Amino acid sequence: MLISVIPRLPACDLQETKDFYTRLLDFSILAEYENYLLLAKDQIELHFYTDASVNPATSDRMVYIRVSEGLATLYAAYCQKSVPLAQEGALSTKPWGQEEFAVLDPNGTLLTFGQAIQK
Repeated sequence: MLISVIPRLPACDLQETKDFYTRLLDFSILAEYENYLLLAKDQIELHFYTDASVNPATSDRMVYIRVSEGLATLYAAYCQKSVPLAQEGALSTKPWGQEEFAVLDPNGTLLTFGQAIQK
């Protein structure tokens, strides 16, 4: 039985990545090693490994984070902390029945947060 999926993402600077996720996005540190970082928030985990070749300007990495409730509150909290939104990343309603917003992490990874629209 499958129970979860955990993205393993490259990071050009683990300290900068840790600071971004813990200070701005309110993730907690599960474990930290010389070249590997495990972070968590609520019921999700993200893992990062050091990769000096990462170029944030040309990254095509994306992670979709499904939110069960409170997306607008989360968006407002992130805006208050000046979390960098992706281009056209403001909170909006999508034709596929989701409300979404998107941010960019320091490694150029697009993090899209989405919640199903209640009918």
